[in-house]
Amino acid sequence: MTWKRYPGNKYGSRKVEVDGVVFDSKREAARYQDLRLMEKAGEIRDLQRQVKYTLIPAQYEHPESATKKGRGKCLERECAYIADFVYTAILPDCGTVTVVEDTKGFKTKDYIIKRKLMLSVYGIQIQEI
Repeated sequence: MTWKRYPGNKYGSRKVEVDGVVFDSKREAARYQDLRLMEKAGEIRDLQRQVKYTLIPAQYEHPESATKKGRGKCLERECAYIADFVYTAILPDCGTVTVVEDTKGFKTKDYIIKRKLMLSVYGIQIQEI
């Protein structure tokens, strides 16, 4: 296992590379390693990183147009949440459940709003690690 450090950001976290995969923080890298072990042990499956959920689609001048060019100017860009990890947890007596995880060191106002939108739009409650 190889660790490589990158410069930090305004919240104090630093990008870390583990086995060729770059993570936004040491916490996220460590959680990834835990999840990989859980996947090998058969506790979870279908582990994915950086999964995008569109919370509010982009707003255009002419949204009814079938072509992108015909929609005209983009008035508002989309609002999206990118989950750190998404996987299927295998529960012994209950079957399976999809889990969306975020490794947070600091909860920004933007994140809190997106967390609420995830629950409202998709019915998904984000697990914070």
